[in-house]
Amino acid sequence: MGEVIEVGFDVRALGRGDRVVVPSFICCGNCWYCQHDLWSLWDNTNPNATLQEELLGGYTAGIYGYTHAFGGYAGAHAEYVRVPHADTDCFKVPEGLRDEQVVFLSDAVPTGYMGAERVIGTDRIPERLALAHDRVGSEIIDYAHADSVVETLREMTGGRGPDACIDAVGTEARGYGIDYQYDRVKQALRLETDRGQALRQAIMMKKGLTIRTAQQHGQKYVKRLLDHVAKGELDPSFLATHWLSLENGALGYEMFKKKEDHCVRGVFTH
Repeated sequence: MGEVIEVGFDVRALGRGDRVVVPSFICCGNCWYCQHDLWSLWDNTNPNATLQEELLGGYTAGIYGYTHAFGGYAGAHAEYVRVPHADTDCFKVPEGLRDEQVVFLSDAVPTGYMGAERVIGTDRIPERLALAHDRVGSEIIDYAHADSVVETLREMTGGRGPDACIDAVGTEARGYGIDYQYDRVKQALRLETDRGQALRQAIMMKKGLTIRTAQQHGQKYVKRLLDHVAKGELDPSFLATHWLSLENGALGYEMFKKKEDHCVRGVFTH
């Protein structure tokens, strides 16, 4: 998020000085995917879609700060950021809302908003589990101390199991036992690109499975989320545990990676 400094000649909805939140995906607002609120699937803003399709079997819209397979766009941790399709991808922040209340509406909050009524979160980091339980009201499982996540979930749901399972960690999934060591060995030998622990646990449910792969459709939810924040119904600011300058960005990422100083999320400011 940030302040509009300049606008292109085609931009009609924004002006200098506007405070805006920008979703992580770059979208046009006019194609079939955008018209059906499938924003992250837009296929026109990724100039390297062929490369992504070869690597992942499909392609997404362009994303700021990802690899060249996702469009090669410059990242958003910078003093200035160019936003293509600004009228579609910039959302004005209502007066009176603080930066920390809305910065996570760009990506993290829309991801959670696409969730369910009853949420059971699994993790091994104490501060994350505490936040999920105490601030969000989720039920939690510390998988580092559970004999089996699958069996624990069945016990918590009367034997039924979850209606939906979301793997929100991907390549950094951790676990225990022989299957986790198997994943680590394959990664070291460059025979596997992901760690399948979380996904494997989800597949173990095996009851009428449908597998979907996608990322959050931020443009569908940001206006609604801003309204929730303005009404006092939502305040994600508690997620920000550390504030750093852009110059200390590398330090912030290293702290987050190593889980130092109870870092849940760092916010970079200029």
